[in-house]
Amino acid sequence: MHTGSVTPFGRRSMTLGMLANQVMAREIKPDQSVDKWKLFRALCEAKALLGIGDRALAVLNSLLTFYPKNELAQENGLVVFPSNIQLSLRTHGMAEQTVRRHLAALVEAGLLVRKDSPNGKRYVRRDSAGEIDEAFGFSLAPLLARADEIKQLAAEVMAERLHVQRLRERITLCRRDIAKLIEVAVEEEIPGDWQGLYREFRDLIEGLPRSPTTAQLELLLDELTALHTDILNRLEIRVKSTKQRGNADYIERHIQNSNPKSTSEFEPGFETKQGATAEPDNDRGSLTAAKGRGETGHPFAQTEEEQSRRPGVRNDGGGLKSFPLGLVLQACPEILAYGPDGAIRNWRDLMAAAVIVRSMLGVSPSAYEEAANVMGPENAATVMACILERGGHINSAGGYLRDLTRRSEKGEFAIGPMLMALLKANGQGRLKVG
Repeated sequence: MHTGSVTPFGRRSMTLGMLANQVMAREIKPDQSVDKWKLFRALCEAKALLGIGDRALAVLNSLLTFYPKNELAQENGLVVFPSNIQLSLRTHGMAEQTVRRHLAALVEAGLLVRKDSPNGKRYVRRDSAGEIDEAFGFSLAPLLARADEIKQLAAEVMAERLHVQRLRERITLCRRDIAKLIEVAVEEEIPGDWQGLYREFRDLIEGLPRSPTTAQLELLLDELTALHTDILNRLEIRVKSTKQRGNADYIERHIQNSNPKSTSEFEPGFETKQGATAEPDNDRGSLTAAKGRGETGHPFAQTEEEQSRRPGVRNDGGGLKSFPLGLVLQACPEILAYGPDGAIRNWRDLMAAAVIVRSMLGVSPSAYEEAANVMGPENAATVMACILERGGHINSAGGYLRDLTRRSEKGEFAIGPMLMALLKANGQGRLKVG
């Protein structure tokens, strides 16, 4: 048997790569074998790393069908010798010219070795017993020699695919979380540049190419994770501060209910003048002063009957007491700048100014409308004036107004203490009612 010829037949040139493949194909262990179809599946996984395409794999698949055993082993012989016509049939009608091109690609990739006959034909010689003595065609020896390498490459490809899949899953979860967290922040009117954060979020998503690399996916996930952490921290701070304020409100209400000298649950308390006595009101638990003993600790802690007799104070449709416009403007002078021509002459001017202030402070129309329905339009405008006056101490004007509206529905809120506290803060010593 002639084994020295390694050069290809005809005009095909010899290359060092072809020679290296032939040398490698001879380095097969005597007992080495591999299942050809398992190896072919590994080849399909690692095709990108091996530099071959689907059509070349189809040709290789047809070549493997001509190998009589399932196990590729040197003792079974490793040369197959089908003609191009037979290969064309087994590749479902692929043109012979295309078959030859993909055979050359498999040889170039180091998966096949040509074993050409003297005339370039593919055939086999058999001995007297009918066994194959020598075959000319394509040797599958490189597949057997590189079986471990091919399996390793396939494992790397599958690991990379799994990694990319997990990256995409984590990106999807992160995108969903960010979108919903921003949504709840906007709905709850939590202070912050949520529109800016949303634009940053959309820029990250839209900057991803249609077919991103693993590195691009990893970078996107890192950026989204950082953005998610930032948003979550802001919301957690808000939740903690709300919880602390809730605990403080509860403690303050508890002290008020336990201490008959407490005057207000919304604003800092007023000290009762010396000599004044007080008793609990049957309806609200507030205080009324003993007649003829001076002012009470809270100027608006009288009974319903006493308040109805007080000059300039009337019951509005919302169930709250409306106070004179002059008193409101004296306690909340900042609202004057938002009235028509920079002045407020009547309640209509105050309500018009309140609408402007409402928009400026970011209070939603629905929140203000609800407050007007519950408190009455004049009282809602008064509350907006108070909120404007205390703007530096209120994080969310909309949320604060909704809270006051809910408490007003329950009969737990009075405007008087707010006005009195602002009068005191503005240096107005005595209450002017008229």
